[in-house]
Parts: sequence; C-alpha cells; structure tokens
Amino acid sequence: MSLDCNFDPFLNPNSIPIDQNVYKVLNAMQELELVAEPQAEVAPSPSLGTILIVEDDQRMQRVLRRIFTEERYTAVVAPDGHAALELFRRERPLAVVLDLILPHVSGRELCQRFKAQSSETPVIVLSAITEVADKVLLLELGADDYVTKPFSPRELTARVYAAIRRQRKPSLPTVYRFSDCEIDFEKMTVHRSGKPVVLTAHEFKLLKFFTEKAERVLTRDALLNEVWGYNSYPTTRTVDNQILKLRQKLEPDPANPRHLLTIYGAGYKFVP
Repeated sequence: MSLDCNFDPFLNPNSIPIDQNVYKVLNAMQELELVAEPQAEVAPSPSLGTILIVEDDQRMQRVLRRIFTEERYTAVVAPDGHAALELFRRERPLAVVLDLILPHVSGRELCQRFKAQSSETPVIVLSAITEVADKVLLLELGADDYVTKPFSPRELTARVYAAIRRQRKPSLPTVYRFSDCEIDFEKMTVHRSGKPVVLTAHEFKLLKFFTEKAERVLTRDALLNEVWGYNSYPTTRTVDNQILKLRQKLEPDPANPRHLLTIYGAGYKFVP
C-alpha cells in the first residue's frame, strides 16, 4: 500500500481512504508522546522534624532511616557516641532512637548526657537487650521508652510519636514551688529550704507529671504509660520505688507524706 507524500496523519480518518491500521499506529504514537511530556514537579511534603538515630549497624541504619523518612521525618544517623553528641547539639532533634551497644560512648552514658543537655527531648531505646533490670536502669536514667529488637516498625513509630506528643503538652512555669521546695524544671535543679537536692532525670519527669496533674488521683498504670511510656511494664513496683525516693528527698516527714499521697486501692495524688 502506498501513501500520498502530502498525507497529514492528524486529519480526520474519514476524509482520506486509508487503512485503519495506520491510524491505530499513529494514535498510539501520539499517546506515547503525551506520556513522555514532562510532568509538573510535586512539591515535597514539609518535614515533621528531625529524628536522631544512634546505631552502628549499617543495615539497621538504612532500615531506621527509611522507616522515619516514610513518616515524613528528617532522619539523621550517628554511627557512634561522639557523632551522636555532636549531632544532638547541632540538630536539636525532636526525639532520639538509641541503640545501647556503641563504639566510644555507651548507650547508657549517652542517654544520661542527652537528658542533661535537654531533659525535654524524648529518648527511645532500641536494643536487643531484654533483661528487666537493664530496662529499669535505663528508664530511671531518663529514657522515655524501650523497644526490644526485633521490632515492629509500626510499634516503633507509634512509641516515638507518643513520646513527642507527651513532651508537647502545655508546660508549667519553669520554676514550681510547694512547701519548702523550689523546682526549676528547665535547669533541672531542686532546692529544699535553700539547699540543693539531687534528683535523677526520671525523678524529674515523674515530679513534673505530678505537678501538671496536681490534686488528681493517678493510677500506677497511668503513671507507667505517661511517664515511663511503657504501658505493658512487668511490674508497678517501679512506680512505688520512685515515689518512695521522691518522698525521702522532698517530704518533711517521708513516713507521713503531706504532698505525695497514697490513695489506697487507686494510686497516688500530688497535693502542693
């Protein structure tokens, strides 16, 4: 079959007696050209904030980076303790996901140093260590939550988000006073009758939560979930032990407390 050299392939096919198969090919070519046209670029979604990942295993680094990037966070990775401290200072992350076994500086020491620099920044420990004693120690050092490897990505992101949400609650004035105690939550200092009192990072968190919920009865489970960030903790005795320590440090008579009260059968209540 021959074609007129003046044939215009985009004319109406009814105007020229030509094999319909030719039009099918030409139409297909037109469609390909349309598909090939450059598409308008879609603006990237704004980042929800920075997550600092402290992990020395490269495969795990890639997994964690992808998990948080897909959740629209900016993920920065530190392979060792020295890099973690530098990134923490420079990036001011929303939260830290922290492995325990690291070169140069241990995860336990990093947790303490992070909290000393910024007590409000959540630290979520991600580790293969499953011993209850280790979890208790880390939480008492100030860790906000503990996720055991192997882990569910959905659970990890949910716990990180919950820790960030807790820290974003409206805060009290920096300095809080009751009885003969003066607490500066920003500077993490306590004075009782003018004399300094030493509290751990987690004792500060527990005390701050009590002051935010003054006069309200709080169950042990609620304290574990909101302060420790661990709603399936093996024992509620952890709460009892922490409150006992706070009484010893802040109550005039720890055996007969006036501020950190036990509500039998219900939980605890803070009365300024």
